[in-house]
Amino acid sequence: MFEKLRTKFLSLHIIITSLVMIAAFSIVYLATFSNMQADIQRKLESLVGSKSFRYIGSEQGAKDGGPVGDKARGSVVTTVVTAGDSLSFIIEVNEQGQILNIQSFIDLPETAYAKAADIAWNDREKRSAIRLEGYRWQYIVAPVKSQTVVENDRGTVVSVDETYQIAFLDVTDSRHTLRNLLVTFLLVGVVMLAVILIVSRYLADRAIEPIAAAWEKQRQFVADASHELKTPLSIINANYDALMANKEETIQSQTKWLNYMKIGTDRMTKLINDLLSLAKTEDANDAASKTPFEINTVIEEVLLSMETAVQHKGLTVSSVIEPEIIMNSDPELVKQLFSILYDNAVKYTDADGRIEIKLQKQKNRILCTVKNTGEGIPIQDLPKIFDRFYRADPSRSSATSGYGLGLSIARNIVNRLGGEITVASVRNEWTTFTIMLPMTSPKKDMDK
Repeated sequence: MFEKLRTKFLSLHIIITSLVMIAAFSIVYLATFSNMQADIQRKLESLVGSKSFRYIGSEQGAKDGGPVGDKARGSVVTTVVTAGDSLSFIIEVNEQGQILNIQSFIDLPETAYAKAADIAWNDREKRSAIRLEGYRWQYIVAPVKSQTVVENDRGTVVSVDETYQIAFLDVTDSRHTLRNLLVTFLLVGVVMLAVILIVSRYLADRAIEPIAAAWEKQRQFVADASHELKTPLSIINANYDALMANKEETIQSQTKWLNYMKIGTDRMTKLINDLLSLAKTEDANDAASKTPFEINTVIEEVLLSMETAVQHKGLTVSSVIEPEIIMNSDPELVKQLFSILYDNAVKYTDADGRIEIKLQKQKNRILCTVKNTGEGIPIQDLPKIFDRFYRADPSRSSATSGYGLGLSIARNIVNRLGGEITVASVRNEWTTFTIMLPMTSPKKDMDK
């Protein structure tokens, strides 16, 4: 189950991350492409002009329309054309697409110019790019006023016609830049996804770990509760069968079986009450009431209530309780807390042992310790001592009539009161529970 949850978490994380990266890379790529296209268009527009001048040295050249054959046939280079660091050339054509003039300093064959003019003129509406002589050229077609000068025997003849200029700009480097940018994005994306996958796997394991632990604790809690309920129910059922097997006997003669049934019901009642108390203390929505009271008085009442049990075991109890410590919190929760800790100390203190209770105020907090002699708690069990149904020595559970819920309830109460509880122990010597409580409960007063 948790493996599927981890897989879903990773899949969702990778999908979201991939979409974010694709969106970010696409925005950068499109912005770069748009800027390059705008720069190319600006350069192309700067190449074409509104007027063109051609000089034809003979009347026959004028009759031929000034076609480009070689320079001896009348075509002249009138301008050296450049667009920054990019190669460029301009071809002037008439309305039929025939070449009238070429402005270029690039050493290209005439067939290349003719091919470029033919493709550009036929696809002048598309304004796309063409491949020529191993280069990529972007072009633009613009109408211009062409002034032609022809010299003959009768003098100089000047004519003005509307022709077209086709400006070509080398965009090979720009295309390479875009391609390299795309490859870089792909490589960076793959590396980032790999890194994110590793990090996500680690974070997913860290995120699922407490969920798995909570699930395991819940499963163990149900199993332990079922096991604890099974024992008193078995006692009740067994003694009920014994009663039914001797129906003719009087109640007086069956008292033994009834007493056993009473023991079973008492055990089950105590367990159920502990479970209800545990559930109540874990309910975050159940706000603790706030009442000013003297916490030292509450602790003294707890000590008096268990005086008989202490005398029965021959224990020595010493207490150092600072008087008149006012606490604004829930007195019933505080009383339940110290009852659990003191009862726990009485149960696990060795015969003729010693219990020490201390209560004092430290600034705006209350410090209380409950220390008892005895077997102590193994160091490996200290982190688990507040877990539900946990007992460091399960063999002593029947002797102490405990279910391992008391300390869990105590921890929940301390958490509700906004305090801290810790435990320290030395094997076969002593165990100390330390509680630090605020003078005022962190829960808001429900009456306000």
